Amino acid sequence: MVRFLHVADVHLGFNKYRQDNPNRMLDFFTAFDSALQTYAVEAGVDFVLIAGDLFEERLITPGVLNQAEYVLDKVRSAGIPVLAIEGNHDNCPYGAKSNWLRYLCEKDYLYLLEPDENGQLQPWDAEAARGGYIDLPCGVRVIGSRWYGASAPRAIQQLADQIQALPPPSGATLLLFHHGLEGQVSRYQGALRYTDLLPLRQAGVDYLALGHIHRYYTVEDWIFNPGAVEANSIQENQQQNPHGVLLVTLDRGFPQAELKRDYWQRPIRRYTLTLTPGDTVSHVESQLQQLVQQHRAEMAEAIVDVTLKGEVGFERGDLAVRSLQAQLQEAAQAFIFRLGFAATPVAYQTYADATAEPPPRAQIEEQVFTDLLASVAEYRDRAEALAKVLRHMKEDLLQPNANIPALYEWLANLSPED
Repeated sequence: MVRFLHVADVHLGFNKYRQDNPNRMLDFFTAFDSALQTYAVEAGVDFVLIAGDLFEERLITPGVLNQAEYVLDKVRSAGIPVLAIEGNHDNCPYGAKSNWLRYLCEKDYLYLLEPDENGQLQPWDAEAARGGYIDLPCGVRVIGSRWYGASAPRAIQQLADQIQALPPPSGATLLLFHHGLEGQVSRYQGALRYTDLLPLRQAGVDYLALGHIHRYYTVEDWIFNPGAVEANSIQENQQQNPHGVLLVTLDRGFPQAELKRDYWQRPIRRYTLTLTPGDTVSHVESQLQQLVQQHRAEMAEAIVDVTLKGEVGFERGDLAVRSLQAQLQEAAQAFIFRLGFAATPVAYQTYADATAEPPPRAQIEEQVFTDLLASVAEYRDRAEALAKVLRHMKEDLLQPNANIPALYEWLANLSPED
């Protein structure tokens, strides 16, 4: 019986939320370290697979490289080999002959498995630190690949032909491949069809270790994708898009993969506040403060996302989103607090019956003023009275000899009773 850990999409150096909190970048290192410590070193697996995108970018800082070396050195010290391939984020740029995965390979932190310059799968050469496949002492053959992009279907057939031509393995065959399968996430262009992958199955691949899509999925009993080690966005929260690492057992060639998520990950909490036309700005602020008080314990040190939806009686600019966001983050003691405004102002239509005789112009204008005022929660209760004031102001302003200073004085002295 063989056990191994399958991880993908680590994205060390990810810095999308650095403006919200610069320490967010460290979360990807902490999650990677926690996952491999728990499910590789402490679990005593036979080997670890990294199915692409160890790094977020091709060009990394010394600090990000040090993060990779720190984690991989612990795994190496435990006597556990790590086998990796490039993903679309960390693949070798066109025309370049090396990248940071090649550096880690030459420093004996991992085996970078990839076809040679002619696209051929060669056995691992320890002296050259190169090869397209390796036969491990535990009896498992692991085969690598590249990031193929749009040419993936053609590359799959070529890989399948080469796999069939290799010497027979002593045990199960595993293939590392960084690409997504259609139907797993919406609005994803270029995903592979299941039929595109079938030649690999027919060539003898027992376990296809995928990466690229950041959510967990499996297909039948041979295609496996663990998802990202740490969420790359708020939308990748565990409730809606489960992801983690796969602890896999091979018993007589049949894989049993268990998704593991209980290592350290930054919690993400999402809430929706549905507003009504009667809500004023102060009322919305009060509701948000109540939401924070109610969920403060689970918001602490989490990435918090609150979305305002529904119809409101004020414009978005009336709500000071940035300053309110900062106040709520401090109150919640959240790691990051994001406030999204997706509500729409109330819309009114005065005359729906186009066949009816229209009322006098003055009445139409007053009704339009009334509807506009009623769409603002602060003025709703006084809409009709204020509409008369607006119509009176309009008539005075249109007079040839309009006395604007006098009009301003009249408006300033207007009392609610008037």
